[in-house]
Amino acid sequence: MPPIKREPVAIDLALQGGGSHGALTWGVLDRLLEEDWLEIKALSGTSAGAMNAAVLSDGFAQGGAPGARSALENFWRQVAEAALWSPLQRTPLDRLLGRWTLDHSPFFIGFELAARMISPYDMNPAAYHPLRDILERTLDPGRLATSPIQVFVTATQVRTGRGKVFRNADICPEVLLASACLPTLFQAIEIEGEAYWDGGYAGNPTLTPLIRESDAHDTILVQINPVERPGIPRNASEIHNRLNEIAFNAPLLKELRMIALLRQVANPGECEGARWARMRMHRITSPLMVELGYSSKLNAEWAFLCLLRDEGRRSAAAFLAQHGGDLGRRSTLDLDSFLD
Repeated sequence: MPPIKREPVAIDLALQGGGSHGALTWGVLDRLLEEDWLEIKALSGTSAGAMNAAVLSDGFAQGGAPGARSALENFWRQVAEAALWSPLQRTPLDRLLGRWTLDHSPFFIGFELAARMISPYDMNPAAYHPLRDILERTLDPGRLATSPIQVFVTATQVRTGRGKVFRNADICPEVLLASACLPTLFQAIEIEGEAYWDGGYAGNPTLTPLIRESDAHDTILVQINPVERPGIPRNASEIHNRLNEIAFNAPLLKELRMIALLRQVANPGECEGARWARMRMHRITSPLMVELGYSSKLNAEWAFLCLLRDEGRRSAAAFLAQHGGDLGRRSTLDLDSFLD
């Protein structure tokens, strides 16, 4: 039986950052790009989410949905190839037991201690970043500037602490590195005389430009940082991991709360408030992310990236099966829960 034709639905995608956990987002995007009735209008991303967004948009400009899927796979393959030379590797016991954590890696432990005591300006004076060469080989900024898919990348301005949103014509490898610049690991990225750190401190990702500048009224949030985690963190690694999740979810939760409030009080005739209130929100995530800790965000083994990609594809397929019919009609994310 031939597939049922559906009326096109315009969507935006909001992509969280989270190091190599962004490979789950790769899988989600790969699955959504198979659906020709989904018209991706805009992408907002931070850190790894920003890289996924830029690579997708650039690939789409070159070869449509197949080009976008190919570009994403090429990017993540290069990340895995570069990681082969990284000292951040799992221990033999972790490999034997099938654990993806780096918590027991002597180099990771030393690296973490050094990052809390030594400035990256001293530890990495040459400002080396392993992703710079990959992004320069992967992206064509000129093509991205003319892509039909809008991209919004968030970085945090060090001087003011405020988020800065970069758009297609401004996006280059340095902008993406700025969006992913963890200040304990890398020197701040300077763009036009302004220093930037990881965008997750200001928006992970930022929803505002999707609401204000995109014609789509459905936004799918691809969330890779767990909002809720059962139990109380007790050891140092668990506490650090949970602090990281809370900090990088906080700006997003505030925006979702604002959307929920505006849905209740906005006057339909008010342009700005009405745009926020009528945005239909959806979310794709996976229970697997609760099982993974902070250190695995630095694990870029190809087998791990493929595991996350496949889980992302499964999660997207499950979302489409359960909520595909709601797209273009109603929100499937319970926004009122953010008012509690």
